[in-house]
Amino acid sequence: MPTSEFQLIDLYFSRLGAVRADVLLGVGDDCALLQVPVGKQLAVSIDTLVEGTHFFPGVDAESLGHKSLAVNLSDLAAMGAEPAWVTLALTLPRVDEVWIEAFCRGFAGLATRYQIQLVGGDTTRGPLSISVQVHGFVDPDKALRRDRAKAGDLVYVTGTLGDAGLALLTAQSGYNPGNQSVFLQQRLDRPEPRVAVAQALCGLATGAIDISDGLLSDLGHICDKSRVGTVLQQAAIPLSDPVTDYLRATGDWSIPLAAGDDYELCLIVPADRRQQLEAVAQTLDVPLSLIGEIEAGNGIRCLDDAGHPVAVAREGYDHFRKP
Repeated sequence: MPTSEFQLIDLYFSRLGAVRADVLLGVGDDCALLQVPVGKQLAVSIDTLVEGTHFFPGVDAESLGHKSLAVNLSDLAAMGAEPAWVTLALTLPRVDEVWIEAFCRGFAGLATRYQIQLVGGDTTRGPLSISVQVHGFVDPDKALRRDRAKAGDLVYVTGTLGDAGLALLTAQSGYNPGNQSVFLQQRLDRPEPRVAVAQALCGLATGAIDISDGLLSDLGHICDKSRVGTVLQQAAIPLSDPVTDYLRATGDWSIPLAAGDDYELCLIVPADRRQQLEAVAQTLDVPLSLIGEIEAGNGIRCLDDAGHPVAVAREGYDHFRKP
């Protein structure tokens, strides 16, 4: 068992992830020395996961290692950036080697898949929390920004919405999804960052955001930054079978419209690029659905099949919103 912080770092974190030529000096010094490729901009994002807020106590450590990196890779995907480097600040209540090995296995599996190298971080004692900072490269003219949406642009989303929210509802309320519980739990615990989709659509999409706090909340950030509105077609929202079953039973559209943690992408695409984008979409492993259109004005309107406004019971997650 490691007897010091530095032994812990050397044993578990000094060689985590891929080995990259643009890392001139990685884990083990006061700072990492990194080389940004000529002609690229550096995209940086950081997220913190806190036990009891972002994940349940006792959650599988390997899944937590995966998710702690995946939610950050999702931010890079939303910017159209190619992942490169990551730092990790891990606060642990105690040294549990079985837990740490499993956490590192989940983290490293995703890091290796996306050719990311861990280049630094920190370990400390305290209540369990995980802070991950990712760095990636993006062409200056291809960054997917929130402030580029224009009236007439189309709104697409990847995958299906509401799965992670339904998994959370199942855990909190006792809702029974039948034999779909494993699928839903996987969607909550091991989200797949849509990096490949974003890379394929760079140059076609002009803006994006990852759906971490709910579609209405996150798409609302694009509307606010771009000073536009959006009209969504409820029937076009992509749903998995368990979410469809839940809607038939309850009629509660807040799960696909306002629940978070799916980490799918919401993409903004000029209408004249629709044919080209949908041709590229046919080559992807993840479905892409057209769900609405950007319009002049502000706010988001969601319409049912008859064109009537849909009322949603709640907004997306906000850490500091008063109950």
